[in-house]
Amino acid sequence: MKILDLVNRTTPPLPWNEGDNIPWDEPSFSARMLQEHLCQDHDAASRRFAKIGGQVDWIHRQLLSGRPSKILDLGCGPGLYTSRLARLGHECVGIDYSPASIAYAKDQANQENLSCTYWHDDIRTVEYGRQFGLIMLIFGEFNIFRPPDAQHILEKAHRALADNGLLLLEPHTFAAIQEKGEEGTSWYSSQKGLFSDNPHLCLEESFWEPTGQTTTKRYFVIDAYTGKVARYAQSFQAYTTAQYRSILSECGFKDVEYFPSLTGEKDESQSDLMAIVARKEVVK
Repeated sequence: MKILDLVNRTTPPLPWNEGDNIPWDEPSFSARMLQEHLCQDHDAASRRFAKIGGQVDWIHRQLLSGRPSKILDLGCGPGLYTSRLARLGHECVGIDYSPASIAYAKDQANQENLSCTYWHDDIRTVEYGRQFGLIMLIFGEFNIFRPPDAQHILEKAHRALADNGLLLLEPHTFAAIQEKGEEGTSWYSSQKGLFSDNPHLCLEESFWEPTGQTTTKRYFVIDAYTGKVARYAQSFQAYTTAQYRSILSECGFKDVEYFPSLTGEKDESQSDLMAIVARKEVVK
């Protein structure tokens, strides 16, 4: 893109019309994102390790009753949850679209001889395997998918679970998605950052579409040396708590429970997220 293309852009954008997500699979972006995952200064890309430790403890004790289980982490990133769960005696599989994150996760598992297997793949298309006691899709990842893809992921998760296996979702609240869409327009400059290794400007704009309950965020990254513009976009689907229950029921889940966070307790630092636990319904 050129700056004139930015000026002449279509506004508002159609949800998911300008790409499914920011480029997790692009090698240089993936490497920069990995550094954000591992950074201990914020909880943006991944939570800080201390917070992850508390959440893993809740998953291990509350959801799995301390019993060794076979666990699938969809969108596992650099394996920050799977590695900790494996140290507690669980057998873990992680799938992620980011090559740098998967390479890091594999390296950590090999160094510690952890019972972890990692796949670099797209959770929308890859088959998950079978007989998992727990399948996780956390940190708001559920909302980035188009509704048909989200339902397909849940249907595949249902097939992959063992009888009475558990699904753990950590989606955004409806209000959080709407607030994202109403953030308006902003910009910042940086010597280097997530979108570029070079000095650049990043222009951000957000749009809330109430009929479809979607937010779309655009990022226009202007290289300070060349003036070239790169455009990235993300869309998020909002669901009410009733809609979460409905889609889970349609996909064969029962015993749906809501929690304020992945520790079972209210977490003011991440009140935009909620935890949902559902059990695979076994048809006799």
